[in-house]
Order: sequence, then structure tokens, then C-alpha cells
Amino acid sequence: MVRVGIVGFGYWGPNIVRCFADLPDCKLTAVCDKSLDRLIQIKDRYPAVHAFETFDQLLSSGLVDAVVIATPTASHFSLAMQALERGLHVMVEKPLAETGEQCRELMATADANGCTLFVGHIFLHSSPVIKLREMIAEGELGRINYISSRRLNLGPVRKDVNALFDLATHDISMMLYLLGERPVRVSCSGIDLLKPGNHDVCNLTMHFPDNRMGMIHVSWLDPRKERVLTVVGDRKMAVYDDLDQEKIKIYDKGIVAPPPTGDFADFQISYRYGGSYSPFIQEREPLKAECGDFIRCIVDSKVPVTGGENGLAVVEVLEAANRSLTLNGAPVAVGLAGVEATTATADLKRVAR
Repeated sequence: MVRVGIVGFGYWGPNIVRCFADLPDCKLTAVCDKSLDRLIQIKDRYPAVHAFETFDQLLSSGLVDAVVIATPTASHFSLAMQALERGLHVMVEKPLAETGEQCRELMATADANGCTLFVGHIFLHSSPVIKLREMIAEGELGRINYISSRRLNLGPVRKDVNALFDLATHDISMMLYLLGERPVRVSCSGIDLLKPGNHDVCNLTMHFPDNRMGMIHVSWLDPRKERVLTVVGDRKMAVYDDLDQEKIKIYDKGIVAPPPTGDFADFQISYRYGGSYSPFIQEREPLKAECGDFIRCIVDSKVPVTGGENGLAVVEVLEAANRSLTLNGAPVAVGLAGVEATTATADLKRVAR
């Protein structure tokens, strides 16, 4: 029985507490938060759970085998490292850390201590995204040309990170998962209307090998809530709308280009307009599935789908995109975000030509 402690009860923490409290093969034994009022609320609902106001108290209690960190992004690395160094398994809400270097340190510490390191990329545990991955692997959509997404709403506005780190993390994780590879370079532009230096609206473009692309639009300032991801293949296309009752719709549509010819007059594009359908999806709560997978990986010593490597891949994209933001949208190679800006920008402009 894995004993679990949960750190942080802001917007998402109470949902994590509920899921772990309902799971078999684990026992919610401890909670930690700076707010005494929040701890009282948790104790009222779960009287047997021990409450702590500091992380050190929780770590020293001897009551946990694993911790779940649902605190502001800036604290992820420090808290996760402390837990891993004590030999505890760790689940960190997205993103894993602020930099790729921090992610690598966490991965090395987890390996050295035989610990599971798990990242809360919740959509990789959702049934529609898993279904999309299966359809892509089976070739139903054909070769994937590009994926685009819109994640928009009027708030909630965060003060600790920009909209890129808050919202785009979800779509980056999904696109890397669906395409099965990392982008080679990214470009990102945005505007900071509410707080200078903290972008509220961002447009991210990711360039993948083999002439494929991912495009992400995120905003805290949109009048309508949207959670839409579109996958465009050369055989069929798919739309995943997380707010629709029918989560996925497949469209048998496409464009057929003629063979190369030297005569422009012979260049005739044909359009294919087929039907559409919604595949059956066995729904499950993504958060509970995510929490359950964390416990299974600990019990069975399995490598998580959303483990350290997955967390590193997403953070390296975020790191490069953030650099691109500061360079007014100039392309930045993924994995080179720590390189001197002038050198990296000069090299990448030559690549982009």
C-alpha cells in the first residue's frame, strides 16, 4: 500500500486529494499547505489524514512513500528534489520544472535513488487523446501534416507564470505524444496586456522533422472558452473538442495534388469531400486515471508515459518558446535555449531561410 502525501491546495489540489482518496493500492496519509484554513477544510473531510503547514514537517513525518506536488511552478524543482533525495516517489503537476537543466537534475536524482518521477500531463491520460494516438499509429489519418490547437478563456489569470507555461503546456504535451517526436525549432509571439513581461496571449509554432508543424494559440483574454485540437492527415482529419459531448470527429476530407509537371496549366488540385463520424470512446476521468497510473508505476516499477523524459521534452519546448518571446518571435532551436542569445539567433536565422 503506497502512502501518499499531497502538497498544495490551490485551484487544483482539492481535486488531486479526492482522486487519491478514492484509489485502491494507496492511502492518503498526509497533506501540506501554508494556509491553515485550507488544512482545516481537508481535515474536516478526511479526519484520518495528517495535516502539516511546512514541507519539512511532512518529509520528516515518516508517513509517506510518495508525494504529489501541486504548488506554483517556481517551487517545483526545489520541492521535488528534496523529496527525491529522501527516496520518495514524486508526482509533479505540469510543468516538471522551469528549465531543462532542472529536469535533468531531477531525473538523475530519481534514478540514483530508485524513485518514480512522474509529471502531471493530464491529457496524455485522457481517453480521446489516447484514441487519437491509436488512430494515428494504425495509419487511419495517413501521414500527419500538422496539428493546431486553441486553448482560450477569459481567465483564470495566473501571476506566477505566463499563458505559455500555464496553458500551452497541455497542447505541447499532446502534440509531442501524438507525433511521437520533438520539434527542432520553435517561434513564439505574444502580448502582455495585464502585467508587463507576463504574456497573456501567445501564438506558438513548432517545426518538426519531415516538414511537419504544430501551432498553438493560448489566451486568458478571450470571450469564449475553447479547448480544440485539430489533426490534419493526408488521408483523413480529426477534431478533438474537449467541451463537446462527442469529443472526437473524424472527417474523410483532403486535397490531392497532381504529380509534378513542368506545365503550370496541367497543375490541377482535386478536393475530396467524404463523410464524418465520431468513434466510440470509453470515457474515464483523466485526473483519476493519471493518479492511478502514478501508483501503478510505483507498485509495478514501470516507466511512466509521463515520466522525466516526457517532462523534459515539454519543458525544453517551453524554454525555447520563452526565449523566442523575448526575441520578438525569432526562431529558437529546441534544446539551445541556454545558448547565448546572439549566437543562437544568428545561427537559427540562417537555418530558417
